[in-house]
Amino acid sequence: MKQIDASLLQKMLIGGAKRLEAQKEYINELNVFPVPDGDTGTNMTMTAIAAAKEVTGAEVTIKEITRGLSSGSLRGARGNSGVILSQLFRGFYKGVKDKDVLDTKAVAEGFKHAADTAYKAVMKPKEGTILTVAKVTADTAVKVARKEENFEKFAQTVMEEANAILQRTPEMLPVLKEAGVVDSGGQGLVEFLQGAVDVLLGKEIDLSDIEKPIVKKAKTAEIGITKEEDIKFGYCTEFIVMTKEPWNDDKEVEFKKFLSGIGDCVVVVGDDDIVKVHVHTNHPGKAIEKGLSYGNLTSMKIDNMREEHQERLQLSEEIKEAEEAEAKAKEERKPYGFVAVSIGDGLNEIFRGLGVDYLIEGGQTMNPSTEDMLEAIEQVNADTVFILPNNKNIILAATQAQSLVEDKNVIIIPTTTVPQGISAFIGFESDKDIETNEANMKEMLENVKTGEVTYAVRDTSVNGKEIHVDDIMGIDDDGIQEVGKSIETVTMKLLEDMVDEDSELICIYYGQDMKEEDAQKLFEKVQKKYDECDVQFEYGGQPIYYFLLSVE
Repeated sequence: MKQIDASLLQKMLIGGAKRLEAQKEYINELNVFPVPDGDTGTNMTMTAIAAAKEVTGAEVTIKEITRGLSSGSLRGARGNSGVILSQLFRGFYKGVKDKDVLDTKAVAEGFKHAADTAYKAVMKPKEGTILTVAKVTADTAVKVARKEENFEKFAQTVMEEANAILQRTPEMLPVLKEAGVVDSGGQGLVEFLQGAVDVLLGKEIDLSDIEKPIVKKAKTAEIGITKEEDIKFGYCTEFIVMTKEPWNDDKEVEFKKFLSGIGDCVVVVGDDDIVKVHVHTNHPGKAIEKGLSYGNLTSMKIDNMREEHQERLQLSEEIKEAEEAEAKAKEERKPYGFVAVSIGDGLNEIFRGLGVDYLIEGGQTMNPSTEDMLEAIEQVNADTVFILPNNKNIILAATQAQSLVEDKNVIIIPTTTVPQGISAFIGFESDKDIETNEANMKEMLENVKTGEVTYAVRDTSVNGKEIHVDDIMGIDDDGIQEVGKSIETVTMKLLEDMVDEDSELICIYYGQDMKEEDAQKLFEKVQKKYDECDVQFEYGGQPIYYFLLSVE
């Protein structure tokens, strides 16, 4: 085979996403640190599946399929690994979009653009990672394509070198070598490429459950709660009025009042000559008759909600969201607002109490996507939106979202931990200008030391420390510092590493797996030992981490 057409490319890309999905748990286990937060496989899979859905629904041309690959992954990107994968896809699109079919040279050119784009997206590229695997794979593809036109032979040689460079990643990153693993992001890339090659070589792969992109359905968290006999108004009635005369507020108020008298869930949205109407009523004929008094009707739809209970609930939620969006659009825009990433009831309440406008649920085990960030920014009705990622793996997704927003000034405060996020927010002063606040908030980060106490999920060795499953680990900004069997002992030793003569404030946030009385005992010990410091004690409710600590 010397050419790949659009139809085959579409199947290959979906095959890559499917293989990546199948291997995601294995990739998750390749984490260097043995904390229970391995998420590289999950993040790359969610990014690739988002891309595959766009690819599935695209027009079958090289340009539109690769455009879907790029745009789908861009908005679905999660974590550092997902963002880098999306940049690889973006570069590939740039390299091949003008081709009608692909030969080996065109694919090699696409790979080269992919690697170059990904390197440019990372502020400080590090060798021994997915970037290295992408670059060496691209260089190999360019070299082989000069002489080889047959895709089967081309793919075999390129994949052999991709696997070879992956196995060499521990030699480039000592931390990988010590842990005895290859780079997880690199492994994910190789799995994706192998899935695409499997399709090229004719291997049977189930591609049926990759869905075409659809309009996001309304949330239906309460489906099944309402019983049929609880439905007061049984007919969902919708139509559009093509008005005989210009529409105005008085007519809208009159129409809404009438509809409210015969039903509920009333929505009347009018323009100069078109009015969209929705009502739940037991007398749809009366609603239609009233509508006819204003003009001709079109797009009429009446559903029996006692027979279509599920649909009713979805439409109700859609209406609620439309009303909320309408109300939000009418709100006066604030000069500034805040988005923060947080997880845990207690931490969420702390951020809300400080004044954060929108919280994204997520963290180490579930990195929000670029799309999640864009949705959060859109929800904050402000000229300038400050983002507190509170995790190093989320900063790239935030940066990618920042580049896509045109109607707001988005500022990322590069917080890598929740305590940093809290301190940065405290550094904001509403009477100062945006530039001063950005500088002050970033300066606050330099004064915060963060500690985390969690447990190991596998045996390993890091920085010369032997670690076994279920050991308790104390981690500070520089990595794993303490290992032991007791949560309290490890926490106290970690604080000894963090507190110095300049320390003034110690904050302790206990997680959902800690009993309050045990956390209280530790708090009292810390107070007694560090009596010259102000010690604060809060319920964080965070999963995985028994304690989050901050020292300032």
